Amino acid sequence: MKLEFIGKRIYRSITKDYINDWFRLYSIKILDNSSLLTTAQYIQHGDTSVLVHSLAVAYYSYKLAQLIGIKYSKNELVRGALLHDYFLYDWHKPHPRFHGFRHPGFALKNAEREFDLSDKERCIISNHMFPLTPVPPTCKEGLIVCVVDKVCSTYEVFKKNPYQHVQRKLLPIIEQDVK
Repeated sequence: MKLEFIGKRIYRSITKDYINDWFRLYSIKILDNSSLLTTAQYIQHGDTSVLVHSLAVAYYSYKLAQLIGIKYSKNELVRGALLHDYFLYDWHKPHPRFHGFRHPGFALKNAEREFDLSDKERCIISNHMFPLTPVPPTCKEGLIVCVVDKVCSTYEVFKKNPYQHVQRKLLPIIEQDVK
């Protein structure tokens, strides 16, 4: 019962006429200073692009951390979540073998090329695939992103056209504001 309430509360927060201004502005800052927008051309799960998946994981991680009321680093959580799948290739076409196991390393390498990452951000990116990768997240932010990534991925596989509200409300704002 409590989980159902939490899910509805998060869903209502993202489907409002606005997306939290801080989240939107901080995401735009990251998108504006990286190649993250290029991930819109790659499909992640089902028909969801890597960009939309990353935005959803970042937003729901942010909302979950707020909801449970823990002390956490907002900037590191969101930046780590936005960059967690920053591998910059279409994993459905010929690609490096064992994508599920190896892409956190590729994402970390790409993120480190463009950003000065903190230890928490490195933890989030490199350990988000636990238990496929053997090392679990060692920080709260990493654990939140790891769990939210699994939930979002499952939703994307089973739901046709997930995150319509994100694509309809957030992407036009981001595309308009970036560069």
